[in-house]
Amino acid sequence: MKITKNKFIIPIAALVIGTGLLSSCGPDKKQQEEQAQTVQDENAIDTPTVVPVPVVKGKLNTTIAVPGELAPYQEVDLYAKVNSYVKNLLVDIGSQVHKGQLLVTLEAPEINSQLAEAQSRIQQQEAICFASKATYDRLLSTSKIPGTVSQNDLELAEAKKNSDYANVEAAKSSYKEVAANLAYLEIRAPFDGVITARNINLGAYVGPGGKSTDPLFVLEDQTRLRLIVSVPEVYTGGLNDKSDVTFSVEALPSQKFTAQIKRLAGALDTKLRAERLEMDVYNKDKRLLPHMFAEVDVPLPAHDSTFIVPKTAVVTSTEKVFIIKINNHRAEWVTVKKGVSTSDKTEVYGDVKAGDVVVKQASEEIRDGSTVKEKQ
Repeated sequence: MKITKNKFIIPIAALVIGTGLLSSCGPDKKQQEEQAQTVQDENAIDTPTVVPVPVVKGKLNTTIAVPGELAPYQEVDLYAKVNSYVKNLLVDIGSQVHKGQLLVTLEAPEINSQLAEAQSRIQQQEAICFASKATYDRLLSTSKIPGTVSQNDLELAEAKKNSDYANVEAAKSSYKEVAANLAYLEIRAPFDGVITARNINLGAYVGPGGKSTDPLFVLEDQTRLRLIVSVPEVYTGGLNDKSDVTFSVEALPSQKFTAQIKRLAGALDTKLRAERLEMDVYNKDKRLLPHMFAEVDVPLPAHDSTFIVPKTAVVTSTEKVFIIKINNHRAEWVTVKKGVSTSDKTEVYGDVKAGDVVVKQASEEIRDGSTVKEKQ
């Protein structure tokens, strides 16, 4: 019994001693690994490894996406010029009309009275003018006999004749003015288009003295539209009035439309600081509707060669925009200005030249003047 007890005690003691030795060695090895990792991280910060890329010179063509609006090529609000009542209403919303087509007739009974009065005034003045002309003709005939008519009387008669003739012409002008108002009682379409709004009914009182300020009709030309966009100031240098743009609308998301730039404003809008562009869109099938919003891709072809770097090489901080040039294994911050950009490249302007080597993945963590290690 005693021998068996000692036989088990010896292995147990050895196991306890071995466990103690392992426990004392473990923390030292882990601590050494952590210290080695810390040193490695500090060395990486002090001397970061970077990917060098050269600055190249070339032309960068890009496209910018800007919102736009489709507007009618022609649009007009039709109002009544004279105070009157709606007599006949010949069109409604959605009516396709042609240039010169009668849209509505108005009624103003007082105009007929004014026209009759103007006609009577013409007849009155013509009668007076006829009498004064006859008097002048008789005096002129009699004056051929010396001593019968004084020169003063003859001149007075001639002046009276001319004055009465001028009154006749004035009466005729008044008649034409009133007669012109009759033409305003018929409202016709100034161009081919579609009636998109109607704000009157039969018997409604319309004209400058009416209560409503809404137009009688709104007429739009929908077969030809204007695509209007505003391009930010920074991109205006690359605009070309011969370029084609592509656009899409939410109502037809699967379709792409093309239009050519026709008109450039040539100045910046004072509110948006952008230049207005207009494109003509032919819409014979009327799939596009006026006042739709569009997503427009405007091409910006390069005119001159510029310095081009990867987009990731440009750092935009709160203080400045810069790239990091590699000079004798040291980082050098160079302040630049950005030009147009594509998905992976951008133009830069500053103290750079073709062949300079810059950091491809630049960041503020690579400090100015620090040593860098170039990745091969």
